[in-house]
This record gives sequence, C-alpha cells and structure tokens, in this order.
Amino acid sequence: MKKKIISMLLAACMCISLTACGGGSSNDSSEASSTTDDATEAAAQDDSTGDSGSASGGLLKVGIINNDPNESGYRTANDANLKENFTEENGYDAQFAYSKKNDEQIASAQKFIQDGVDYLLISAADTAGWDSVLQDAQDQGTRVILFDRVIDADEALYEAAIVSDMEKEGETAVQWLKDQGLDEYNIIHLQGQMGTAAQVGRSAAMEKAAEDEGWNIVTQQTGDWNADNAQQIVQSVIDSKDSFNVIYAENDDMAKGAVAALDKANISHGVDKDVIIMGFDCNKWALEELLNKNWNYDGQCNPFQSEYIMEVIDKLENGETLAEKKIIMEEKGFDASTITQEEVDQYGVG
Repeated sequence: MKKKIISMLLAACMCISLTACGGGSSNDSSEASSTTDDATEAAAQDDSTGDSGSASGGLLKVGIINNDPNESGYRTANDANLKENFTEENGYDAQFAYSKKNDEQIASAQKFIQDGVDYLLISAADTAGWDSVLQDAQDQGTRVILFDRVIDADEALYEAAIVSDMEKEGETAVQWLKDQGLDEYNIIHLQGQMGTAAQVGRSAAMEKAAEDEGWNIVTQQTGDWNADNAQQIVQSVIDSKDSFNVIYAENDDMAKGAVAALDKANISHGVDKDVIIMGFDCNKWALEELLNKNWNYDGQCNPFQSEYIMEVIDKLENGETLAEKKIIMEEKGFDASTITQEEVDQYGVG
C-alpha cells in the first residue's frame, strides 16, 4: 500500500519517542521474544522512489504480532510459516513481536503503527481492548489483517480475518465418533484453556452431541492444554473405577497425557482396543500415533496461514475488493484406520 510522504516525515521526526515505545515488555513478561527492528533507521536508509512508506527497494513493511512460538507445536509451526514467506525475496520487510499478554501486544502494535508499517498482522492474546489501536492504524493508513483468532472490534477496522472454524473442527470429530457405532459411549472430556476459541468450539460440539445422542460424559475438566494436567485427570478417573471407553482431548498434548495414564494402568488404547483416543492439532508425532494405531482420531487445526494472508495482501495491493471479511481455512480430520505416511508427512506439524 502506498503511503504518503508526510507519514515518512512524521516517523522520522519521532525517532526518540519510538525508541522509548519499544520497551513494551518487562523481565517478568511471558513474552517469548521480540525481533522488531528500528524502523526509523530503515526509513532513513530508504532509497525507494515515489510516495511509498515501505522499506528500501519498495518492500512492503509488515508488523507481525503473535503469541509465544514455544506455546505448542501448532504455534511453532505457525511462526515458522510466517517467517518462511514474509521475506525480502517475496517483497516484504517483516518485523515480529511476541507475547501472551494483551497489553504487551497492543504496545507492540502501537510501535509498529508509529514505525509506519503498511500492514499490521495480529494473532491476539485476548479478544478485547483492540478498538483504539485499530482506529489508530486506520487513521495512519496501516491496514490490519487478523490471523488465527478474531477479536471483539468493529469489522470496519480490519481488512480480513484468516481463522479456523473451531466449532466445525469439533463437529467433524464428534461425527466421526458417532460413526463408530459403539454400544455405549462413556467419555472423558479433556477441555483446553477455558474461554479460548478452540476450547469453546470443540467443547460445544461434544456437549451438543452428548445431549442429542445420550452419551455419558464421565468427567469434563480443563487440562489447560497441558499433558501433565490431563494425565492427572485421567488417573483420577481410573482410581475412581468409573468405566470409560473414549477420551476426547481438545489438543494433542492432553491426549498424550491421557495415554500416559492409561499405559501406567495397563489399559489398552487405539484401534480395536479398550479406549478410543481423540486429539486435535495434527502434530507430526500425534499423526504417527495414528499411523501406529495407538490413537484413533486427530483433528487438524491449520497453522499454515501465511499463504492466505499474502493472497489477501496481493488483492488489496491490486485494488481488489475482498469477497468476504472472514476467511475460513480448509481443515480435515484423520482416522487411524485410513491415514497414510504421505498424509503424516504432508499435514504433520513440527
């Protein structure tokens, strides 16, 4: 997107204040890292012509705000995918900032806007609190694209949101479970971090199916995406002597923890075994568990979003109007009875 000359001059004049704005995080922060560059220096070295506010050589300046890349295999793959594609070779001057705290992400967004980025890409830590900074971006001519997560803000303040349909992920999984035609369904439901889009969508699908089909939820507790927490929950059910034959874990790590508890108790699991194991996110190691028949089902949550984002940017740069504000990525579920090594290699994360 072409920027006005005045935006460049304003960014250069605010050099000292921008340096101060960069210290948005503290030592006790959960921020993983920040590799944001000094945009003012980049602007000073800009040898491009015309009224573009992008970096030297006519590169589009992009500020990318993401969650901690060490949070999960999904997040690591998501970050790697963005870094692989938002490169100078592909026409971008990309700067990255990471945090699991909403206020730190917002501070990074404000700095990117002051730096004069053309596009601001955001995977928000929290859905609330973004209206003001998005309005600032719009006022400065910075276009905003959301990825991975939506936020509670006026849709007019951002160009597009590239997201997964978490409820559909859950519906696909519970339909697969229904199709297994078990004589009875006694389910341990391991929920993710409460209130997150993935937890809400995947839980809603299971809760509705259980009510409609008369399935028995033996226990429904949050494992907070954590394998150790999930292991403790399943171990407590085993100790209580309650009968169960399905574990519906809302991510792969919790499924792994559940399996650890089963193994400790010598309870078989997987294809044609005592307990059906279901996970989400399609980590490569998890899909290998399916391939080895130790698990039964894994639902995809697509971390490879940069191609979708770049397509949106190309359309905007060409003056095209987007057909839809929310762009739902294609995703699928995998069955241990049919999965192939080729699918493991193609869709496995990490």
